Amino acid sequence: MKIFVSMMMAATILAAPMAQAQEHRGNDQDRNRSVERTVTIEKKTVVKKQGWNKGHKLTRAERARLAEVRDYKRYRLQAPPRGYQWVRVDNQFLLIGTASGMISSIVTGR
Repeated sequence: MKIFVSMMMAATILAAPMAQAQEHRGNDQDRNRSVERTVTIEKKTVVKKQGWNKGHKLTRAERARLAEVRDYKRYRLQAPPRGYQWVRVDNQFLLIGTASGMISSIVTGR
């Protein structure tokens, strides 16, 4: 009987710190969950697409970021007249005047 009681005492003494550690770990997880809930922020991204119109004059900054199309036959476009060039924006091709930046023609991707 003495051996049984001493074994139970030893088990209790050894098991107490383990039980306390598990409770402590659970509290940390709860704290982390609450932090995640408060930090979560939803952002809405608004993308504005420019609608190109014939006769619109492009600024130098706009012309600088547009990709020039030199292989216009690949896209089944006509050769640009002298003083004009084809540029590509998304799935549209714009024929613009080189000097003025005025849009002369708009062709949707082919």
